[in-house]
Amino acid sequence: MADQSEKDPASVFDFMVKDAKGNNVDLSMYKGKILLIVNVASKCGMTNSNYTELNQLYEKYKDQGLEVLAFPCNQFGEEEPGSNEQIVDFVCSRFKSEFPVFGKIEVNGDNAAPLYKFLKLGKWGIFGDDIQWNFAKFLVDKNGQAVDRYYPTTSPLTIETDVRKLLELS
Repeated sequence: MADQSEKDPASVFDFMVKDAKGNNVDLSMYKGKILLIVNVASKCGMTNSNYTELNQLYEKYKDQGLEVLAFPCNQFGEEEPGSNEQIVDFVCSRFKSEFPVFGKIEVNGDNAAPLYKFLKLGKWGIFGDDIQWNFAKFLVDKNGQAVDRYYPTTSPLTIETDVRKLLELS
């Protein structure tokens, strides 16, 4: 990821991230799609409802161009303590999620993943810069720009109208 610091990224699609197996994933592969980027945790009080609703959104709109990108993070109450392999096993066996779960990252502080540093650059008003808790959500348009940011307590299904608008379905 050293090349990320050498140039100013213009969009989410300029980033390289690690998948749960440690392989590089170039986010440019998602160009032209709508992204819902979420920092996730397995042991959070909001885990069941968020994964269930993220699955519903993904199933309903994946063929129209929605991708859900899940980034495990252990910065909030140590609610994502497992290894990447354990996390993927949990998400796939318990929730049958088909969207990609990436390698565990930090979303705040000096060690925050470059992708999250970029996402937090938006003018988010009352949010401030830091991610507040697990399941904060960023909605990214087809050009790789974050257009909405949602509190961790925001139900994924309440975002459906915004997703439909970006997919030009409304």
